[in-house]
Amino acid sequence: MPTRHRRRLGGTHLILIALLALLGSAATFAAVTGNASAHQAPSSVPSGTDSAPSEPGSPGHAHAGPSPADFADIRRAPRDAPDPDPGPGASTGTFTARCGRNGNGHRNPDNFIVTPGVANGAHHVHDYVGNLSTDAFSTDASLQAAGTTCARGDKSAYFWPVLRDVRNSGRILTPDSVALTFRGNPAAPVTAMPEGLRAITGDAKAFTAGTANARARWGCTGVAGRHFTDRYPLCPRGSRVVRLLDFPSCWDGRHRDSTDHRSHLRFPDAASGRCTARTVAVPQLRMELTYTVPRGPAFAVDSFPEQLRKPVTDHADFADVMPRALMTTVVHCIDEGRRCG
Repeated sequence: MPTRHRRRLGGTHLILIALLALLGSAATFAAVTGNASAHQAPSSVPSGTDSAPSEPGSPGHAHAGPSPADFADIRRAPRDAPDPDPGPGASTGTFTARCGRNGNGHRNPDNFIVTPGVANGAHHVHDYVGNLSTDAFSTDASLQAAGTTCARGDKSAYFWPVLRDVRNSGRILTPDSVALTFRGNPAAPVTAMPEGLRAITGDAKAFTAGTANARARWGCTGVAGRHFTDRYPLCPRGSRVVRLLDFPSCWDGRHRDSTDHRSHLRFPDAASGRCTARTVAVPQLRMELTYTVPRGPAFAVDSFPEQLRKPVTDHADFADVMPRALMTTVVHCIDEGRRCG
């Protein structure tokens, strides 16, 4: 083939690659470019997932990001807005669910709440605590029949995207600690969650879809009152990274889930803590995850490929499978201002 013709084909090829990359089609992009490293998944696991190639038996997928601009010194983080002052009807107690930190390595790239019945529906890997069976095909019945890592028979499913060491083949970082705390409402007593309630917080697509639903906060142990939402924190030596994930807690009183997985369960008013009309306060779940991470800008949360591992895409999911007697205990502890767990 003449040299001039080869150059013309090369230019067309590059334009096609650029368009495909902008469209976020990672699988097609890899096929066109012939990038052999983009999808090296074992045949036993669907390709296109987010586990590190260095982990035997797990799928592999190389995602772009994060960038150095995604990190900042925690001392530059804005101060947290103050919590609303509790009123006369406030529920001020807490209940802590003791479920471990996923030391058993229960992980997969599924999400039965958002993409039920779809293996690899999340396109990034989740850490799970609580229910031992959680995967793409989980149902109320299968969750009820399974075991759990939680104390007191709590079979609820608690999960979030894994954090990775991006300088070490994307090695998954197991949390040093996982605190799952159900809290009250500053303006009212709480009522029991309905059995099977589904809840999500944050937005896995916030980088491309906008930050209206971005909720996760990033901080450091020993640095109180400061968190980022759009940066990973660079912590002082000896400090650990903290992911703080608060869930919505104003229930519509009717539905366990909704089409958008948000309409049935809303956040209370930020200034007053009150739930809007026609909703009732239920226990608010807070996940607090701490990690020992590599020094410098060397860690990131798993994400959809087009989300480039941005910190603003952090999110978490919860499905209530507590025994009804335990949920009653949770409500009484919170409404009576006690600390239980």
